[in-house]
Amino acid sequence: MPKTWGHFSIFVLCAYLGYGAVSAQAQDRQVPGSRQQIQLSYAPLVKKTAPAVVNVFTSKTVATRRIVPLFNDPFFRRFFGDSVQRQMRGPKRKVQNSLGSGVIIAADGLVVTNNHVLEGAEEIKVVLNDRREFSAKILGTDERTDIAVLQLNLNGEKLPFLRLSDSDKVQIGDLVLAIGNPFGVGQTVTSGIVSALARTSSVSDLSSFIQTDAAINPGNSGGALVDLNGSLIGVNTAIYSKTGASNGIGFAIPSNMVDRVVSSLIVSGDVVRPWLGAKGQGVTADIAESLGMARPYGVMITSIYDGGPAQRGGLKVGDVVLSIDGKEVRDAQDLRYRIATLAVGGSMRVKVMRRGGSLGLDLALAPPPENPKRNETLLRGRHPFQGAVVANLSPKLADELSLVHEKVGVIVMALDRKGSAARLGFERGDIVLKLNGVAIQSVKHLSTLLRETASTWIIRIERDGNESNIVIR
Repeated sequence: MPKTWGHFSIFVLCAYLGYGAVSAQAQDRQVPGSRQQIQLSYAPLVKKTAPAVVNVFTSKTVATRRIVPLFNDPFFRRFFGDSVQRQMRGPKRKVQNSLGSGVIIAADGLVVTNNHVLEGAEEIKVVLNDRREFSAKILGTDERTDIAVLQLNLNGEKLPFLRLSDSDKVQIGDLVLAIGNPFGVGQTVTSGIVSALARTSSVSDLSSFIQTDAAINPGNSGGALVDLNGSLIGVNTAIYSKTGASNGIGFAIPSNMVDRVVSSLIVSGDVVRPWLGAKGQGVTADIAESLGMARPYGVMITSIYDGGPAQRGGLKVGDVVLSIDGKEVRDAQDLRYRIATLAVGGSMRVKVMRRGGSLGLDLALAPPPENPKRNETLLRGRHPFQGAVVANLSPKLADELSLVHEKVGVIVMALDRKGSAARLGFERGDIVLKLNGVAIQSVKHLSTLLRETASTWIIRIERDGNESNIVIR
């Protein structure tokens, strides 16, 4: 389905890739040195990898309305009115089908694909490129990264599968193949290179996409991005396009993120990501110059959550995070991505710059706590928040909602369209910071303040990272 990204349309075409070990040594990269080398074929590589890429067919029943053309005639409606048409329409049930791609990542029929491919699916069928068909059940999904895992019903059969490579070893210029089912025409292989790395977007706050010019089109959702070793390096996930067709700018979820999410979904059916307990901003050219850095990279810490892993591990406000486990951190989004590829438990080695020098810190890989408890509450009464469902903001809730937030406050979770809050323009995700100058500590605190009568309500909220006042008289 198309989504807006700037003035382009994005088709989220994501795919899941392989899961397993990395080859012992990376293949040497060389420019072709002769005509014979240029004429070499991808056929052996395709023969090795294509059998593990599958088509995923889903179906679901949706409700529609029957519209009788006669009832749209103004002459008919003049005599019988709109009520007859409303009575005659009635609900109609219709089966809606969709198509995506997926990759077998284990011989026992474990398949990775995109969450959006399976959304609302009541029946799932997986078809191999040799035309064998299998039913499948969902083991787990992760909407935030658009990843899902299926288990095929094989009855003891063993299937070809692909392994995940280490996406941190991918380099710009590497040759790659994209395999999927574009536009439903059948399995298709396209070739290209890695055009760029660590591309970010509004598709996900954890994105650090591999960019490729290998053609990716609608229907490739779940298709594989394969290196010349026959390993999976990424999940084909989005394209820049004005028409819906490939313009040579495609994006793939790196295999290291896929590996982390798949492993978690297989074990628990859910994904719990480590929590830093700190916020920061990317180092700009001006900041780098003021700190005496040779170039701008890293994240300067601006706030630290009391009692979180960052504080316990010795991180301080003003520190610049340069790398995690030896991998360079480019900016704040890259920091979130790096941490999200790690599993809860154990620790990570963080290199920071402090007062011109560098030091290493070991920070625990701990899950975000739900402190305070969310206490979801529907607010009733004669006040501006009537009809709003609010909850206590905590690190865990902020993570669930993809918020980069370490403040105490109350967040709007839902709105009754008929309530005062919706009519006054409050939105889901608004964080209530102050009410008539009083800092809001909890849902209980907000409820108490709303019982007081006031001729004027001055409400300070945070929306999309920006604070503003709403005055209601």
